[in-house]
Amino acid sequence: MTTLVRFSHPEFGPRLGALEEGNVFDVTPVYGSVAAFLARTAGQVDAALAELRDAAGRVDHVYPANLFDRPPAPGQFHWLAPVDSQDVWAAGVTYERSRAARQQEAQDGGDVYARVYTAERPELFFKARGERVVGPFAPVGIRSDSPWNVPEPELALVINPALEIVGLTIGNDMSSRSIEGENPLYLPQAKMYTASCALGPGIVLGKMQGWPDATIHIRIERGGACVFEGRVHTGRIKRRAE
Repeated sequence: MTTLVRFSHPEFGPRLGALEEGNVFDVTPVYGSVAAFLARTAGQVDAALAELRDAAGRVDHVYPANLFDRPPAPGQFHWLAPVDSQDVWAAGVTYERSRAARQQEAQDGGDVYARVYTAERPELFFKARGERVVGPFAPVGIRSDSPWNVPEPELALVINPALEIVGLTIGNDMSSRSIEGENPLYLPQAKMYTASCALGPGIVLGKMQGWPDATIHIRIERGGACVFEGRVHTGRIKRRAE
């Protein structure tokens, strides 16, 4: 299983890597960017993944993956979010629990959430431009004008220019629940603000037939103590990945 990653090199800046078996192979000279790699996969996902694995075996620079497990700072190795020029969009009310929670929070009864949950067309909203996405170990944003802000662990699909799903990553869709609860039309203010979107560390590459058999976990700690922990299985997502 190959994972596409981005990392910061203290001397060369942002780099593109292929993560395999605990090592990161610098494939920047071959592809240059995530955008270039995704373009290469259009209409030939399997061939492009084989090409990436072959390229990883011929690179000059290889690093242990744990070298990047640290908060970002100038002059040291660290992970970057696995996107560069890609826009990030989100799909809302994809779990039954999401529908029930949004209805409970909404001051107008939340009928709009019940209807979109069963509608043919999903709720899609813009989340962040690629260069504004937060990477691993970096702080996310919390709105100062909202008393109720929450992290939302999400499964993210990575799609190439041919609209083919080429991989998955994990994300944090930071949200201001109190703002959205006042009025659904406040969704952009509740969802799009500085450091409200985090992704990574990498894109697990491979063609997909349906959702993976996986569980998404969340754990919130304050002062070294766990104040919340939860999990949900991807089999409970209402809509098909396609």
